Amino acid sequence: MTAVERLETTSAVRARMSKQKSRNTGIEVALRKVLHAAGLRYRVHRRPITGVRREADLVFGPARVAVFVDGCFWHGCPEHVTWPKNNADFWRTKIETNRRRDADTDLRLQAAGWQTVRIWEHETSEEAAARVVAAVRERR
Repeated sequence: MTAVERLETTSAVRARMSKQKSRNTGIEVALRKVLHAAGLRYRVHRRPITGVRREADLVFGPARVAVFVDGCFWHGCPEHVTWPKNNADFWRTKIETNRRRDADTDLRLQAAGWQTVRIWEHETSEEAAARVVAAVRERR
């Protein structure tokens, strides 16, 4: 039996989790607005390189910069990670797997000549945009 099969949940939890956005979150949209106002142009929700089934939230193709906006819960933010008590083993495994996948993605992109910028959802759009602008301008 896999961790997913052992996951016990209520209909209320299922309904709440199904409403979690994975695209166009508040921080993503705010970040895009600040970057656009700064004169940067980008692609949204693209795979930076072929052969790797991982999609960046923002891709700056010519500069080879991929931006990922990570949720504090889903990606295990060092400042805000919480470990649920219900289905604790499932969630710890899920979050740790996400962390390993993020690290692997960064390594694969780096090997292909890309720079990754990871933004946490708790960062302000201005702070995040400053890091992205610096990365893009440095690589142009």
